Amino acid sequence: MKKKIIITGGAGFIGSHVVRRFVKNYPDYSIVNLDKLTYAGNLANLKDIENEPNYKFVKGDIVDIAFINELFAAENPDAVIHLAAESHVDRSITNPLDFVMTNVVGTVNLLNTAREHWKGRYDKTRFYHVSTDEVYGTLGEDGMFTEETAYDPHSPYSASKAGSDHFVRAYQDTYGMDTVISNCSNNYGSFHFPEKLIPLAINNIKQNRPVPVYGKGENIRDWLWVEDHARAIDVIFHNAKSGSTYNIGGHNEWKNIDLIRLLCSILDKKLGRAEGESAKLITFVTDRAGHDLRYAIDATKLKNELGWVPGITFEEGLEKTVDWYLANEEWLNDVTSGHYQQYYSGQYNDR
Repeated sequence: MKKKIIITGGAGFIGSHVVRRFVKNYPDYSIVNLDKLTYAGNLANLKDIENEPNYKFVKGDIVDIAFINELFAAENPDAVIHLAAESHVDRSITNPLDFVMTNVVGTVNLLNTAREHWKGRYDKTRFYHVSTDEVYGTLGEDGMFTEETAYDPHSPYSASKAGSDHFVRAYQDTYGMDTVISNCSNNYGSFHFPEKLIPLAINNIKQNRPVPVYGKGENIRDWLWVEDHARAIDVIFHNAKSGSTYNIGGHNEWKNIDLIRLLCSILDKKLGRAEGESAKLITFVTDRAGHDLRYAIDATKLKNELGWVPGITFEEGLEKTVDWYLANEEWLNDVTSGHYQQYYSGQYNDR
């Protein structure tokens, strides 16, 4: 079946993998990549598919309601896969209103426009909202987030994503729109903007710079390979029942300090260094305000209902990720040069 899909935030880290997957796997679909091209949006992420006949890029801001109305009128989409978001926790602490505007107002703009444009054919359209596990707050040493876990956001970022989740569900319940939501754990892989923990650590280790670790490094995250996430989005988009929510996790819980030490060990081997040399770069820094201790996703529902499971172990995925960054120096240098330097201040976001 032919479809036209607007994928928002498609030039970003996760979005570029989703766009690539849909363009390559569904040649009968028309994919419109909508991205504002803020600091983390990079069209170089999609060089390999930029000339495909079923792909189109549109630059625009989801906060601009007039633009969104014009885009829907011009493209007549059958679906939206919504990934556009401000996502850096530290930035949300400094500038929370930016997160409210993009993550809440921008989402509502898309919902309002879709509601009007799709009126009378909600059964033939879909609004898929991609969210985060941070909306659930933090865990102690035991337990995992499920789709039934109560929301308890602790940062302006997670509060803004929780708000957007609630609006998506409200439009399903109030107007009868077909919506689905997924909440994912930490992603890692190629094209990850280097303010994030794993790519920042890889680049700093390579450059013999200090590798910052918040607090004592005891915060725990569940890591999901980005290509597994894109595959999960594909499965959910095509198979989920209207109104469904799914958690997507990698079943890979790691303390930040253990993850960094593993990266140091991998890079010592790949860079021909003595074992333990890179670990000397680890530098403990003041902990982030309101830093959640532990996230862990229970993806049982997704496995049981739609058959998705992670396709790669964390160790395999991390080695692939390191290899990609070492082989793509030009991409990394382009991102970490010029005006990007103002954001590359030695801190990171471990989500």
